[in-house]
Amino acid sequence: MSDILSQSEIDNLLKQLSDGDLDVDQIQGEDEKQVKNYDFSRPTKFSKEHLRTLEIIFEHYSRLVSTNLPVYLRKNVQVSVASSETVTFSEFSNALSNPSVLGIINFAPLNGNIIIEIATNLCYAMLDRMLGGSGQPLEKSREFSDIELTILQKLLVMFTQLLREPWKNVVDISPVLSRLETNPQFAQVIAPSDMIAIVTLNMKIGDVEGMLNICLPFFTLEDVMDKLNTKYWFSTMQENHDEHYEEYIESMIRRVDVPIKAVLGKSTISVSDFLNLQVGDCIRLDSRVDTDMEVYVGNIKKFTALPGTEKDSYAVQITSVIREEE
Repeated sequence: MSDILSQSEIDNLLKQLSDGDLDVDQIQGEDEKQVKNYDFSRPTKFSKEHLRTLEIIFEHYSRLVSTNLPVYLRKNVQVSVASSETVTFSEFSNALSNPSVLGIINFAPLNGNIIIEIATNLCYAMLDRMLGGSGQPLEKSREFSDIELTILQKLLVMFTQLLREPWKNVVDISPVLSRLETNPQFAQVIAPSDMIAIVTLNMKIGDVEGMLNICLPFFTLEDVMDKLNTKYWFSTMQENHDEHYEEYIESMIRRVDVPIKAVLGKSTISVSDFLNLQVGDCIRLDSRVDTDMEVYVGNIKKFTALPGTEKDSYAVQITSVIREEE
């Protein structure tokens, strides 16, 4: 719109001023620019675009964790991105309790380290689950034993390796877990006044819910800050998805090993009979010789078959396919 007023608009303004309908002070107040205070001790190094891109990266990371962690825990795990913010490192470290579970990760080839902090209630639940329990946390926090720290370190190695794929569109990283700390005072990886981005993930293991915080210093991400934008992110994804992408995925799936077992039958015997079994003993099963066997793919009953031999090996002949609707 043009800033030049027509003669009729000038006459209208003069008339309103003379009648008192328009206040000169009000006009001047509208023209004044709003001043925003800037804190030089906390410079804004992470923009909203940077934080949004980090959330996209860790949304992918959340899906990987929720897929891989149940292999260790044998329990359903749900992980999602809760929030992202930028603070100083001192604010992050001062908010940590003692003990805490802090994984110091070398983010090579980028400079410096990042920190993964897992809530203690989640750690106790994972330990309880891996040691044969139901996966319940402790009522009162305590120090971790050496055996518990060894188990947690193995889990953190898995968390560390899963970082590779989500960051591939930005930079090829080779993260390595440097050490595991339980005292926040020993996890001072950067100066207290340096700025960091914190991405918070919400993790739910069964009925236990807690937070997983990833501390990303600006010093570490400084070399790839230009790539932390959604425009670069999606353009890179499109370049990687060529016309043979579906064929590539299908060929990868075909090479996956799937356990298959054929069940001859079932039987129940006493422990004493089991201990006294010898070569040549016969066990009566609950199936007949002329009935079909059940063939399982993983834990899913998928086929029926008849037993037989192929050259010098035992084999089965598929007689029918069991569909999902059946």
